[in-house]
Amino acid sequence: MKGRREVIMAGLAAMTAGPALADFVSEKPKKDKDEPGPPPAPLLTKPVPSTGERLAVIGVGTNNYSPTTPEERAARREVLQGLTAAGASVIDTAPAYRQSEAVIGDLLSEIGNRKQAFIATKVTANGKVEQGMAMIQESMRRLKTDVLDLVQIHSLNGTDVLFPHLNELKRKGQIRYIGITTSSASQHDAMLQLIKTQPLDFIQVDYSLANRAAAEAVLPAALDKRVAVLINLPFGGRRDGNLFSRVAGAELPDWAGEIGAKSWSQIFLKYVVSHPAVTAAIPGMTKVAHLEDNLAAARGRMPDAALRARMEKYWDQRFDG
Repeated sequence: MKGRREVIMAGLAAMTAGPALADFVSEKPKKDKDEPGPPPAPLLTKPVPSTGERLAVIGVGTNNYSPTTPEERAARREVLQGLTAAGASVIDTAPAYRQSEAVIGDLLSEIGNRKQAFIATKVTANGKVEQGMAMIQESMRRLKTDVLDLVQIHSLNGTDVLFPHLNELKRKGQIRYIGITTSSASQHDAMLQLIKTQPLDFIQVDYSLANRAAAEAVLPAALDKRVAVLINLPFGGRRDGNLFSRVAGAELPDWAGEIGAKSWSQIFLKYVVSHPAVTAAIPGMTKVAHLEDNLAAARGRMPDAALRARMEKYWDQRFDG
């Protein structure tokens, strides 16, 4: 009998039998007559407003991609392999994440799925553009790629000097998209100003069912300016704490069935990616079981505005405070 890991990986690999991401909205995956069960539902995708390129709404954050044992490395390899096998692509990293870039570069090279991956990394500059230029070149070396899909100014550090250089690299085809990031509500006002004044392709911001500050002005501004949005900390962070610890022991609410959510992680992610401004969420994932659970949030019905309001009220009454 196959072990759990083999079963999960086989299921993830089978998802590639579905339609291309750009076509899934109008074409359902076909069921092979010899398959024992129905094929997996297609992943929900959303377009990058500046180009129309479609991305699956669940990607992976890699802050914890500096494995210290062969077993940890193998587990992360399974996640990156399963991610693209399922039709998802966004892999978010940063030079600040210890060995993350080098590990990702090695693993994607081993797997052979670089072309299926959308690599987003980050850059900083403390007033010196040369620092940022060197950091980008080092990221390319570590990630073993000549083109970075997305380069984001990390925590808005260097926005005063980096934009001209990033725009030049984009013109040369060395990077495809330009963005900025924050994981702190204290920087939302500064991010809002940059959305309004800079030709950004992406922003990355903190947002969750318990931390809705970005929805007040940042997300509406991104929607208005046609800027793609990646969401970090969809399971909680500095502002709202770990959401799983707050729901420990609690049964799923009755309305979870309305959106096909079978776990709290799926509830949290479906809430986030159903926001009209959000392009994709990038939860941290180091185990293939977590990948399988989280990718399920990219399938089936999503909350509409009315259900989103119910979800917020439910959370505030049950778990806030």
